[in-house]
Amino acid sequence: MRPVRTLAAALAESTVVLDGGLSNQLEAQGCDLSDALWSARLLADDPGQIVAAHTAYVRAGAQVLITASYQATFEGFARRGTGRAEAARLLARSVRLAREAAGTGEREVWVAASVGPYGAMLADGSEYRGRYGLSVRELERFHRPRIETLAAAEPDVLALETVPDTDEAEAMLRAADGCGTPLWLSYTVAGDRTRAGQPLAEAFALAAGLDRVIAVGVNCCASGDVGRAVETASSVTGKPVVVYPNSGERWDAGHRGWHGRSTFAASRVQGWERAGARLVGGCCRVGPEEIADLARLRTPPRRP
Repeated sequence: MRPVRTLAAALAESTVVLDGGLSNQLEAQGCDLSDALWSARLLADDPGQIVAAHTAYVRAGAQVLITASYQATFEGFARRGTGRAEAARLLARSVRLAREAAGTGEREVWVAASVGPYGAMLADGSEYRGRYGLSVRELERFHRPRIETLAAAEPDVLALETVPDTDEAEAMLRAADGCGTPLWLSYTVAGDRTRAGQPLAEAFALAAGLDRVIAVGVNCCASGDVGRAVETASSVTGKPVVVYPNSGERWDAGHRGWHGRSTFAASRVQGWERAGARLVGGCCRVGPEEIADLARLRTPPRRP
């Protein structure tokens, strides 16, 4: 069931709760994600697991589900021998699966089609560095077909997420121009700069005058970096701010495991709200339990 209101209208009324990390929930369900396509592999191999993961977040109180298309690209699928037509079908399936799970809730649940950065397709961690040696025009050519395919599947919003630098943000915004779907732009950051080192004020300014951008913010970052980013995003753009940080644990690529402890605390959201956050959730290693804590702090309106 499609929501009655647009997500932008909902943001004008109250804070909206996002879901948490899709990959960690899939792993909790027993899925093997040791593939270059990561969770996107399951779009072809086991779509029911994706519906189950989305549904777990709906039951936890999430009002926005982010699709399993973060690492799904035509180029990535081609490396596994998947043709372009089938890849387009799988991208569209990511939206349909999220919509299926959204219909299991008692409240309005919106679907955000995930558009990950170029580095996610490379599957080598370069989305946390940016500056791939490609021009804005080359990055735009990479992103446009996927954005157009996802938009044609009619999500409620496009999530341009985990963007490491302003060049890629500019390219993604250009690629989304004219697609007819509202979007949010979310950078991955370290301290008060993008992962590539640009000041956040400069990064957020790219979206300041664009009506199709309904929110700007940060994701896949430390919780401690969120507060300053919210203040900057709100003051520079005047738009609602989207935030979904990681748990705080650290990924050790050599040992392929997580280390440290979680520093994600739902209680922080109230401070973020005061600074302008209106879309709040979690990213890597934040699961349904933490999203349920957020939902209890933010009581959303029920469906009309």
